Amino acid sequence: MKEQAIQNMIRVKLSELGIINFRNNTGMGWAGKAQKIRATGNILVQPGDVIVRNARPLHAGLCEGSSDIIGVKTVVITEDMIGQTVGIFVAPEVKTKKGKASAKQEIFMDNINKAGGIAGVVRSPEEAEELLG
Repeated sequence: MKEQAIQNMIRVKLSELGIINFRNNTGMGWAGKAQKIRATGNILVQPGDVIVRNARPLHAGLCEGSSDIIGVKTVVITEDMIGQTVGIFVAPEVKTKKGKASAKQEIFMDNINKAGGIAGVVRSPEEAEELLG
């Protein structure tokens, strides 16, 4: 099964558990002044191509290595906090059966766990429930 299908099943399971979750895409694209090409010019372009003038890199997502899914798990605090509700940051990293987390992903998950959040590699909705339920 492909990672995207696993992610979708995990997101449904997390929603069923009451965990607010979002797909976290990371990557890099280009931003600048877009100009749609309607006819060929001095450079080889096709109708419908887009040229980005004054291009600059645009990095999207939390950071390189951040988890595929991020969210908030609601927790009711103990008696000494007079029943207040708080959210715990969660960051499951979705992998296929043979997939491995990159070094940057391991660092991200470690930092989340050290800060009191919950992060880890999951390969199925059941593993996500075990980690975050």
